Amino acid sequence: MTVLFLPEVEEYIYELIDILYHKNYFGFKENAYIYVNDLVQDIYTYLPTKQRKVAPPYFDRYGSNLYYASFRKNKNTTWYVFFNIYQHHDETVFFVRYIANNHVIAQYLLY
Repeated sequence: MTVLFLPEVEEYIYELIDILYHKNYFGFKENAYIYVNDLVQDIYTYLPTKQRKVAPPYFDRYGSNLYYASFRKNKNTTWYVFFNIYQHHDETVFFVRYIANNHVIAQYLLY
């Protein structure tokens, strides 16, 4: 199994380090880097085995036939990863199209 990220998602991940640091979620940029790196590693490691749900229609703007999985990072923040699943030569590919947290998109998810 392979996990790939849309280039825009990769760019957001790099920007997220600065966003978290400049909004004072972390006192040191290194801690923001560790947090984001852990999130990315969790996605690579666990996305293929995570329980997934069909994404609500609101998220069709990021692609059709999307699924999403959640990654809880602390008691206040859960990250949602939106992706497609493809078969490419006997290999399953998880293609990440969008990432956001509960502070941004919770109102669009159907629980």
